[in-house]
Amino acid sequence: MGILNITPDSFAETSHLLDPTAAVDAALRMETDGVDIIDIGGESTRPGAEPVSAEEEMARVVPVVGALSGCVRVPVSIDTSKADVARAAVAAGASIVNDVSGLRFDPALARAAAESGAALVLMHSRGRPQTMSADAAYTDVVAEVTAELRDSLQRAADAGVAIERTVVDPGIGFAKRPSHSYGVLARLPELAAALDRPVLVGPSRKSFLRDAVGGRPAADRDWGTAAAVTAAVLAGAHIVRVHAVAEMVKVVRVAEEIRRHSYMAKG
Repeated sequence: MGILNITPDSFAETSHLLDPTAAVDAALRMETDGVDIIDIGGESTRPGAEPVSAEEEMARVVPVVGALSGCVRVPVSIDTSKADVARAAVAAGASIVNDVSGLRFDPALARAAAESGAALVLMHSRGRPQTMSADAAYTDVVAEVTAELRDSLQRAADAGVAIERTVVDPGIGFAKRPSHSYGVLARLPELAAALDRPVLVGPSRKSFLRDAVGGRPAADRDWGTAAAVTAAVLAGAHIVRVHAVAEMVKVVRVAEEIRRHSYMAKG
């Protein structure tokens, strides 16, 4: 899953794709580079980010989603926690809704997903971007993340979303200190087995990598990201969400070969 941020304040990129033509060109390059899903977001969810209105978010993303509809062969995902934005994006051609709030922010989003027929990614987080660092307190991070994702799955089911259309994301870096994010990665098979749903992992360029890569800024953390992506794939992740698509496609292919041979050896 390639990240296409249409925001002025992305934490991980030095250039910003507010111009729809530039955003479409970036998406087409991702497809050429081997991306499987293009994830389009119009509101930053980095720690401390200020919210934007649904109207502003739609103005950023819907023209890009519409321009890509029928233009790319891969699915387009809308990264939003707002029901109105999800409806507009799906109407324009998106087929996946990726909600970082796990259906906590907008009670109407679950029904919007159910009515649209889109797939739904439910990510674990706590609080809001402005406050989530204060909520990074766990006794057993994997057990608690699993329980809270199970609640999100239940909210989706109660709104009519078929379980087969759901994917879970443990929310690396969201309301988690570095030790929590590494703990989730290390114990990913445990979480996946407990929830019995496909798992998306998004470690790309996040701050939990910073100390391990010598304090490098976000845009210079792709080597660390590659290690985290490899760990996620070997642990059974079905989707990895990344910025550097061309590089991470190669990383994933090698990790998949290692995983495949591991299964062959066990057989």
